[in-house]
Amino acid sequence: MTRRHWGAIAALLILGVGTSYRSLSSQSPATATLQGDPSHPASTQGWVDTRLYFGLGPADIPDKGISEAAWRDFLDKEVTSRFPAGLRDVDVYGQWQGKGKSSPSRIRSKMLIIDYPDTAQNRASIDAIRGAWKERTHDQSVLKVTQPADVSF
Repeated sequence: MTRRHWGAIAALLILGVGTSYRSLSSQSPATATLQGDPSHPASTQGWVDTRLYFGLGPADIPDKGISEAAWRDFLDKEVTSRFPAGLRDVDVYGQWQGKGKSSPSRIRSKMLIIDYPDTAQNRASIDAIRGAWKERTHDQSVLKVTQPADVSF
């Protein structure tokens, strides 16, 4: 391509960027919160933040224990079906000292963070998730930490 062609391309790009910027800046300013979605309200009362901790297997042996595919299957079947509005899934490192053990085990883990209205049905859903994991994996426990949350989407 000649220098003239490159110049024409550059001019078109500059004009396109300028036009896009003007069209964006002429729109009304965005609000800080999501509007019009009852599943994700702009403000909440009576919501809680629950963190669930799941052991997947030994930290030092990544191929042993629960695979990523098995974890996603559990999420789809047991968690998302109960909390379809959303959650966060975080890889974490954990340690667990089981009954009668002299030292803790190092564990590949997942932390689910779920924010929801604090109702009896939602609390039962959280307990059902914990029970389903223990049944599936034969783990002794699924750590649950719940605290009040000021949530805004």
